Amino acid sequence: MSSQRRIRIMIVDDHPVVREGLAAIVNRQSDMVVAAEAGDGRKAVEFFREQSPDVTLMDLRLPVMSGVEAIMAIRKESPSARIIVLTTYDGDEDIYRALQAGAQGYLLKDMFREELVEAIRAVHSGLRRIPTSVAAKLADRMGGSELTARELEVLRVMARGKSNREVASELAITEGTVKGHVNNILSKLGVSDRTQAVTTALQRGIVHLE
Repeated sequence: MSSQRRIRIMIVDDHPVVREGLAAIVNRQSDMVVAAEAGDGRKAVEFFREQSPDVTLMDLRLPVMSGVEAIMAIRKESPSARIIVLTTYDGDEDIYRALQAGAQGYLLKDMFREELVEAIRAVHSGLRRIPTSVAAKLADRMGGSELTARELEVLRVMARGKSNREVASELAITEGTVKGHVNNILSKLGVSDRTQAVTTALQRGIVHLE
């Protein structure tokens, strides 16, 4: 198959070994070729602009610009861009943000080689590819109550081990207001205490420890 008709793929991951492994799988396929590789989100946007790949494999945790931000930037310039998220994280909030940003596929890095190849072909032909386990988590996320921007701020500070008083001081609000937000957070996450709230938020990808 000539290079003109191959599916041209961009690989975005900040680990060279991961990029190398993915490139080896892609280049072994007669109908695919690696068109570009990027190690951070900003370069991914630049290289997409230069190379216009058919399908982009995008990690979520990237330096300079996150995977979700890069997806949004690429899709803003090229609404028809086809992007598959490849990540070790399967928190439902991560999935939700990536798909909301415009990704058409979501694969975990422990997938089989055949799953990756099949997903690339499917997304290239206009289909979506989301594993059943991931889809189930997404369904749970869609059924949950949305945290407000302020509740997310409170939760992020809580995740750093701060008390209500410290949260109030950092966000310049009263301790009573913090308690109200904490109660809302516990209710929306379906947990009974702050520790469970932080643990659940980390597992679901609602907040991340940097």
